[in-house]
Amino acid sequence: MHADLQLLGRAVKQAQYRQHRALDSALTAVGSTLAQWDALRAISRTPGASARELAAATFQTEQAFGALMGRLAAQDLVDRRPGRGRRIEHHLTPAGERVLKAGHQVAAEVLAECFAPLPEPDRATLLELLHRLNGTVESP
Repeated sequence: MHADLQLLGRAVKQAQYRQHRALDSALTAVGSTLAQWDALRAISRTPGASARELAAATFQTEQAFGALMGRLAAQDLVDRRPGRGRRIEHHLTPAGERVLKAGHQVAAEVLAECFAPLPEPDRATLLELLHRLNGTVESP
């Protein structure tokens, strides 16, 4: 039996879309969107990173990420500082740290609900298969 690859691709996209909608909706309770929280998360993982690096880490174009950073800076959630040469480094402010932490709590609840239909061994298998498919090894 062969899996229909178009159906497989659509099923992956459908699960991602459902998860993103649930996260985006729930994050409004902490004053954030999924894109904003994901950017804060990326900056937290790599303080001082450039917009180019952060755009790649969050699957955005540099232009879209730049606009997002402008909004986050206006909300005093990120601090942009000059780096070497023309590089601009990004750091979280204390307010950004608070929104990030609150977002982690929201995401934990939403993701637990999204993956509730799968028992833990199936979740581990799915994660391993996605890592293999993407050629990556993610750290927790």
